[in-house]
Amino acid sequence: MKLIQTVDAEGAVLCHDITQIIKEVTKDAVFRKGHVVTKEDIPVLLSVGKDWLYVWENQEGMLHENEAARILCEICENSNMEHSQPKEGKIELRAAIDGLFKVNNQGIRAINGFGQMMIASRHGNFPVKKGDKLAGTRIIPLVIEEEKMRAARQEAMKATGGQPILKLMPFVHKKVGIVTTGNEVFYGRIQDTFTPVVKEKLQEFDTEVISHVTWNDDDKKVTASILEMIENGADVVICTGGMSVDPDDKTPLAIKNTGARIVSYGAPVLPGAMFLLAYLDIKEEKGNRRAAIIGLPGCVMYARRTIFDLVLPRILADDEVTAQELAGLGQGGLCLNCPECTFPNCGFGKGY
Repeated sequence: MKLIQTVDAEGAVLCHDITQIIKEVTKDAVFRKGHVVTKEDIPVLLSVGKDWLYVWENQEGMLHENEAARILCEICENSNMEHSQPKEGKIELRAAIDGLFKVNNQGIRAINGFGQMMIASRHGNFPVKKGDKLAGTRIIPLVIEEEKMRAARQEAMKATGGQPILKLMPFVHKKVGIVTTGNEVFYGRIQDTFTPVVKEKLQEFDTEVISHVTWNDDDKKVTASILEMIENGADVVICTGGMSVDPDDKTPLAIKNTGARIVSYGAPVLPGAMFLLAYLDIKEEKGNRRAAIIGLPGCVMYARRTIFDLVLPRILADDEVTAQELAGLGQGGLCLNCPECTFPNCGFGKGY
């Protein structure tokens, strides 16, 4: 940086905040670090006693914070996002659509480990609405080495496989089949209060229930219904009930007998430990497709938030869930059943 007279400062970039103090009126910065001085600013600067200013001196190999901020934004930003203009080395990213927000943890750690730059985002694997804030980025010093930004980009791309750190996946219209199981419901001994809960949660997304059947504890009938629904176009089949290890709970067996690939039977989430997720690949003339089959434990019927709330948005955005990812839900997988539920603005489902 260099020292210049304020009267000659038009077009210069301030290296520090300029504070104005008026007793019992104000004590605040009238100009922030990084501000580009205009002709109209000069009388104001003189009025706060600044006859001389420290300003940024352009140096080869160094980038101004706003230039570097644009690079950091490029490392993060993906399609379906909008960014603010850089200000004081900061850029904010917002959602341009409703969708599922994803964060590459290795990429964000790579950037934040460099120092002098940072990315702070909301938690990934949760749905967002158009206009929601996704992340904020900032360059800490007024100037930063161009080589450091180049190295940061290389490390981030190495960590992410060449992809931006953030992703916003649009939700896809899904056709859904529901298979309700249980002798008590099939024979009319109790009312089915499970299916209405499932339908209510599905209504939050772009879904269409194309079929619903109710069966007793006959795994062969359940298997046949799952396959028939998928053959008729269902992208997701949800089975309710019969998910425990009791001898008459046959739903896991029924799902297994479809030939689907079982991702996990059980999840480290409470409520929702007896959850089952499977995928079935279908070959069709117009191309192959993959259907998700879900076995829901009884807790989904009465608990406000469960494993179903964590997995459903991902399935509806065509974001395949892995066994490793389900295992990672253990930390943060305990719902505290708060008197006033604030999900998703709480710790539930926010693992490491």
